[in-house]
Amino acid sequence: MKIQIQRKGFLFLLISVFLLWSPAESIRFDLESGHTKCISEDIKSNSMTVGKYHIVNPNEGHPLPDSHKVTVRVTSAYGNSYHSSEHVTEGHFAFQAVEAGDYMACFFADDNKPSTTVTVDFDWKSGIAAKEWSSVAKKGSVELMEIELKKMLDTVQTIHDEMFYLREREEEMQLLNKSTNSKMFWFSFLSILVCLSVSGIQLWHLKSFFEKKKLI
Repeated sequence: MKIQIQRKGFLFLLISVFLLWSPAESIRFDLESGHTKCISEDIKSNSMTVGKYHIVNPNEGHPLPDSHKVTVRVTSAYGNSYHSSEHVTEGHFAFQAVEAGDYMACFFADDNKPSTTVTVDFDWKSGIAAKEWSSVAKKGSVELMEIELKKMLDTVQTIHDEMFYLREREEEMQLLNKSTNSKMFWFSFLSILVCLSVSGIQLWHLKSFFEKKKLI
């Protein structure tokens, strides 16, 4: 039984390493004039995050039309701004997250007449995926195997931090559940008390009414 648990734990670790180590791909989406599209990314505190974006030229070999421009803003879950660019065709951002939570990257296409549709290519990486391993190899003059080992070490550290982060979130949810259950208990108790009080008042009123009419 113990061996099976250890195998399951090792398998979970391998799957986590694969998911975190696999290269992130950029996404493309269409955006109509005057419309906004937001993309969220769950980032832990003290994690590095980098992003780059550009408008895809619909006519390769020709200049990009003047109508193909967007306004980009990146904000934290608490509304703090980390990046802002207006009426641009491309750009990038890089910062270390101070606050944990969902960060939003919102793209707003300039309002044009007639209406046009722009295609945006967006690449957003966080944590270990945001690290430039090519520059690490250049600066350190290390062998390929050493780079792979460094990647695995950083990945394992990321998994370790992620597990602690999930544990903290679980504790927060447990406290919230306890608080909600306690409030529901007192609410139910007060509701029953009010119902019994109203029933008692109704019975007293009916008894007084029947006594006045000399029915009882």
